[in-house]
Amino acid sequence: MPSFDIASKVDLQTLDNAINTVKKEITNRFDFKGSHVVIELNKKDYKLNLEADSDMQMEQILDVLVSRSMRQGLDANCYDLSKEAFPSGKIVKKEIKVKNGLAQDDAKKIVKLVKDSGLKVQAAIMDDIIRVTAKKIDDLQDVIQLCKTTDLKLPLQFINMKS
Repeated sequence: MPSFDIASKVDLQTLDNAINTVKKEITNRFDFKGSHVVIELNKKDYKLNLEADSDMQMEQILDVLVSRSMRQGLDANCYDLSKEAFPSGKIVKKEIKVKNGLAQDDAKKIVKLVKDSGLKVQAAIMDDIIRVTAKKIDDLQDVIQLCKTTDLKLPLQFINMKS
């Protein structure tokens, strides 16, 4: 039976390249000359630590981060930007988690979406991936299209297509 996997992985090397590009652009920008800017990637925990002098500079760093990441091939949804920046003395700090792997509740949402669609497919959660099987490849392609058109706010990859 044909099958494929739905995953949500972020390539660490691509992420590191995107962060280095952001650092380089920020240090070369005129409006950041003489400013306190720190952009650190914790590769073990998949977290970004940002520091800037003001909220405005923090927003500019976030804009550059998202645009450069998209140019590197990363999905903009891989960053969890829900936490607000907080002041710490004279500087503003922000911690951004990088979404790597499907959380259990997100996987359940995707499985429910697939089952409610009425397609003749089976979806099963296997750790941090979802395996989708069907009798026809066309049904699998319909599931891929469904996941792409539905706004799940997750960076999804469709891997291991077997027929």
